[in-house]
Amino acid sequence: MTQNIGLKVKSPTKECDDIHCPFHGRLSIRGKLFDGKVTGDKAKQTITLQKEAPVYFSKFKRYARSTNTIHAHVPECIDVSMGDHVVTAECRPIAKSVSYVVVEVKE
Repeated sequence: MTQNIGLKVKSPTKECDDIHCPFHGRLSIRGKLFDGKVTGDKAKQTITLQKEAPVYFSKFKRYARSTNTIHAHVPECIDVSMGDHVVTAECRPIAKSVSYVVVEVKE
């Protein structure tokens, strides 16, 4: 039984019993959405991803590339590997540095 999380994303086909899953558990989604590339998947059920955004410097009248690194929880029903593009949504803090959860893997 997959529940509606309020976002227009594809729901996973696998079932899981993870309580930190927004589709099958009790985790609610709120706040920001991040779209980024997975740069690390060595931690258990956690990935790191980088988001690139342009930053404008008015002094030089130019744009520079800025990168942010965030940690996100990966539910058991979603398969993520290094180099994938994923969509993460903000949730309550799960761990000290984890406040996002993966909701979709883009092709």
